[in-house]
Amino acid sequence: MAKSSADDEELKRACEAAIEGTKQDIVMSIRVAKSRGIWGKSGKLGRHMAKPRVLALSMKSKGPRTKAFLRVLKYSTGGVLEPAKLYKLKHLSKVEVITNDPSGCTFTLGFDNLRSQSVAPPQWTMRNIDDRNRLLLCILNICKDVLGRLPKVVGIDVVEMALWAKENTPPVTTQRNLQDGPVATTVTESDLKVTVEKELVSQAEEEDMEALLGTYVMGIGEAEAFSERLKRELLALEAANVHAILESEPLVDEVLQGLEAATNCVEDMDEWLGIFNVKLRHMREDIESIETRNNKLEMQSVNNKALIEELDKLLERLRVPSEYAACLTGGSFDEARMLQNVEACEWLTGALRGLEVPNLDPTYANMRAVKEKRAELEKLKTTFVRRASEFLRNYFASLVDFMISDKSYFSQRGQLKRPDHADLRYKCRTYARLLQHLKSLDKSCLGPLRKAYCSSLNLLLRREAREFANELRASTKASRNPTVWLEASSGGSQSGNSADTSAVSDAYAKMLTIFIPLLVDESSFFAHFMCFEVPALVPPGGVANGNKSGSYDDDANDDDLGIMDIDDNDSKAGKTSADLQALNESLQDLLDGIQEDFYAVVDWAYKIDPLRCISMHGITERYLSGQKADAAGFVRLLLGDLESRISMQFSRFVDEACHQIERNERNVRQMGVLSYIPRFATLATRMEQYIQGQSRDLVDQAYTKFVSIMFVTLEKLAQTDPKYSDIFLLENYAAFQNSLYDLANVVPTLAKFYHQASEAYEQACTRHISMIIYYQFERLFQFARKIEDLMFTISPEEIPFQLGLSKMDLRKMLKSSLSGVDKSIAAMYKKLQKNLTSEELLPSLWDKCKKEFLDKYDSFGQLVAKIYPTETIPSVAEMRELLASM
Repeated sequence: MAKSSADDEELKRACEAAIEGTKQDIVMSIRVAKSRGIWGKSGKLGRHMAKPRVLALSMKSKGPRTKAFLRVLKYSTGGVLEPAKLYKLKHLSKVEVITNDPSGCTFTLGFDNLRSQSVAPPQWTMRNIDDRNRLLLCILNICKDVLGRLPKVVGIDVVEMALWAKENTPPVTTQRNLQDGPVATTVTESDLKVTVEKELVSQAEEEDMEALLGTYVMGIGEAEAFSERLKRELLALEAANVHAILESEPLVDEVLQGLEAATNCVEDMDEWLGIFNVKLRHMREDIESIETRNNKLEMQSVNNKALIEELDKLLERLRVPSEYAACLTGGSFDEARMLQNVEACEWLTGALRGLEVPNLDPTYANMRAVKEKRAELEKLKTTFVRRASEFLRNYFASLVDFMISDKSYFSQRGQLKRPDHADLRYKCRTYARLLQHLKSLDKSCLGPLRKAYCSSLNLLLRREAREFANELRASTKASRNPTVWLEASSGGSQSGNSADTSAVSDAYAKMLTIFIPLLVDESSFFAHFMCFEVPALVPPGGVANGNKSGSYDDDANDDDLGIMDIDDNDSKAGKTSADLQALNESLQDLLDGIQEDFYAVVDWAYKIDPLRCISMHGITERYLSGQKADAAGFVRLLLGDLESRISMQFSRFVDEACHQIERNERNVRQMGVLSYIPRFATLATRMEQYIQGQSRDLVDQAYTKFVSIMFVTLEKLAQTDPKYSDIFLLENYAAFQNSLYDLANVVPTLAKFYHQASEAYEQACTRHISMIIYYQFERLFQFARKIEDLMFTISPEEIPFQLGLSKMDLRKMLKSSLSGVDKSIAAMYKKLQKNLTSEELLPSLWDKCKKEFLDKYDSFGQLVAKIYPTETIPSVAEMRELLASM
């Protein structure tokens, strides 16, 4: 016989290693098979995938108390034992051997502390009866010794257990802790007693058995003698029963007659069975026919069931929930009911999409029920869209009417009111989700809604702009500056004492600071709210309002409606030109008319100080460069119109100033420096102070026009008196250079005109000085000119023989021209000084005059030396000394 696993020392050591650290000692370890039984099914052993396990009995001493455990260990993937379950033997209430297993090797252990008593406990199957009895005997002994009680034992034969215990239980060595140390004692089989409770007999039978056993003097330990005695008494009882039967002959006769009657009945039954067999054969054929028909009916039933399920799904798809139908056809659009309206819209959108061919089987698309349901849903959609559109149109109008009727929303006398549309947008944002659904249901309904919104809000915006602009002009205190800067008849000091008009441009900047961000925000909100498919409304990193230091609204994300695009259009990178065109047209309706109030502020500022157009132009240009978003299209147009208006007003000022310059032509003979030249320098200085941002081009264009008219007018005035034209020109060009010297160093445009004036000044000086020199030394230089003219046609040697150019003529000319040359030079200085009104120009002009005279005289001396080598004239050095001495 194979060795029992209970004696396997390696198994015991493996179990001790698995529970190392628990301070428990292994008493017994044995291999078992674990399975699950089926409750309530007799005659059949329910085992489901028996698994190898190891049951180990362990004990733990804790002072005077000793605890006993039943451990279940399983094999890991590496074949190593590891703990799986732990049971305390103090909770063991029943040990039951499964009667369904004919081998008797399967049993269950019942514990009273398990959470679920309805779950079948595991069944443990041993290799043989010896292993089973050995394990159970050890469990019962531990319960008796340690716990002082025994569990119920069911299904074990008392005699068999006692005989096995006598034959197989070896002496058990136990250790008792005494003062001198552990002492081994031997326990005999008579000391090990097992109490077996037989639940298979009734209480009365148990009492009778105990009374019967009480009549015997032998104890339960004398099992062999007891068994022999029972066998003898059983044989005696059987013999007595046979004798009693043989003595009952009448009874035997009755039994034989009964057997004969039974034989007749059996023969009749045989005939009947033959008849029934024929009938059953025919019936079998009928049953086969019925089964064939039944199979067909069953197939038809399966098909009908599948068809009914499919139709139920279709009907569920076609069903219109009553709450949604009521909401779509007659529900309220109050704020509290918006969640129900949105849910109804979502359902309606999904239902309509569900009846489209991609989402619906094409075979159902042409069914009459589907067509009728689609028509019903379309009717629901039309009704809901009509009701919602009518409500929103009235709602927009009522919101704006309420705000317009409340004067506290607008600027009043003495109080500038910044427009605040936060409450308006909050109320509109309540219906943003509804508009998204209306777009998905019927995109054409958005057109009238957009017009209604634009019409209502346009009234509010224009009223706010008008009241704000009126109060802005009324509250701004600024003295009006003269518009006549270059008029000849105006006083000379009026332009020098101009009042500070910076409040005017500040007021214009405040108008833009308040309203441009407001209009951009309104445009952006409108584009989102009314479901336009446009890109990001403010470009990343862009300045939405042209003012980097602040914005109109504290809520930087005010345009974010907090909703998702139902049509999944948020991820589209492109936009359709049609949608962008529609947005621009709607923005035109939304903001049209508000530009008039901006024009009024520009015109008012122009009347106070026309030069403020320069700073206003720069402010407008800065805001214009900040508007990059598609939704700010109208704002860009508005700023562009404002810029054009400012440029037009400034051009009007420039044209008027040019007319003032041109009116100098009509005056009487002009002498000295014209009045508009120093005034232009003052005007240019003031204009440079007003330049902001991109207004340089505007000012440069004005400079070009001013100076061009000034120079043209100057030339025309000089032509009225040719005798003094050169003096007039050089004085004015010199004054132009002196007055604009500082500005020309920093303004490139004025530097260009400065150089142009410098060239004209040099030309006028040259002409005037030549005229004075020729006037005093006319014969001298006419003689030199005749010689130069003849040198082109004849040789120098022949010139002295020409008429009027002989040596005698040369001597006469020199005597008449150079005798008293000091007086002629003094007369030339007096003539230069006589008609000059700007005395500061005289030293430089006289230096130019002396240099020019010496250059001409030097040229004359070279001609004389070449044509008349034998003749002598005063040298250039003598003339230079003479001029220096004067």
